[in-house]
Amino acid sequence: MEDLPLTIQEIEKYTIVEFRTASLMDPIVLEKIGEAIYRLIDAEDKRRIILDFEQVEYISSQAIGIVLTVNKKLGKLPHSTMVLCGVGPKLMELIKITRLDKVLKIKASQREALKVVPN
Repeated sequence: MEDLPLTIQEIEKYTIVEFRTASLMDPIVLEKIGEAIYRLIDAEDKRRIILDFEQVEYISSQAIGIVLTVNKKLGKLPHSTMVLCGVGPKLMELIKITRLDKVLKIKASQREALKVVPN
């Protein structure tokens, strides 16, 4: 996938996007990551997406914007869900400060994320 720091795999009915970098800060890379994830929803009709942040320590507001856009896109589709997993302490702190923990589904691991039932 164009040398992006992520892997995409299908497990059961879920599409898992694993970020393979400690830092999601580069605007150019993030733009490509956003396009790749949006394409999963818009072009491939993937409706159950798990975003795995296990390796991520630093994240920019642009990356949070991508997460929110994915959440919004999926929110408009029936039988869809987005779950974040592997969110470390620094990232969780940011999510709580921005009150996104009230909006987003967050689980500790991929295994737990796979148990989330779509709306």
